[in-house]
Amino acid sequence: MEHEACEEHSVGTKEKIIKEETISEGKWVKLQHTTYIDPTGKTRNWETVKRTTRKEGSPADGVAIIPVLQRTLHYECIVLVKQFRPPMGCYCLEFPAGLIDSNESPQTAALRELEEETGYKGEIAECSPVVCLDPGLSNCATYIVTVTINGDDAANIKPKTRLEFVEVMLLPRNELLKRIKALVAKEHIVVDARVYTYALALEHAVAKPFELPFLKGEN
Repeated sequence: MEHEACEEHSVGTKEKIIKEETISEGKWVKLQHTTYIDPTGKTRNWETVKRTTRKEGSPADGVAIIPVLQRTLHYECIVLVKQFRPPMGCYCLEFPAGLIDSNESPQTAALRELEEETGYKGEIAECSPVVCLDPGLSNCATYIVTVTINGDDAANIKPKTRLEFVEVMLLPRNELLKRIKALVAKEHIVVDARVYTYALALEHAVAKPFELPFLKGEN
């Protein structure tokens, strides 16, 4: 995506964007030619993808929700969604997510999107700062919002998604990585990096520390 430098400025020049020119624009995304100065002072070019839907003044495009379902006499479950993603050409396993509407807080957007995609009504546990998704390609950014769901509440006994092509999946939190690997082995499905990273972090948090390379084979 990066091209050769076309000019040089004095060393120590602060990195900055010089200009952005739109190459092509659709309803949801646009492709831009970005000209910027790198840390060495050279002028370089980049091809950047941006959403057209980000609200003015907002630092992020949307929210991704980590929904933790809590029910009496049940293990905690993580609520995930499976849906067909045309860019991938297959089904993907993801956290519920969506765009932030005008004059909407990340927390409000998270609760709205969670109910729309899964039918569950929850409460905000925490909200991350703005995080980027694929900074080498796009300026797309999101908030990660953790939501707890009272599964014993009448409204959450038999929830129904409002979206026709979304399948809601409940996976036990204590064996999330194991269940994800089983799904991948069974189905032609790709796991969203955020979901897999979360599952991996849960596994690492309770796993035996990695053995140092120089200690291997000494037993």
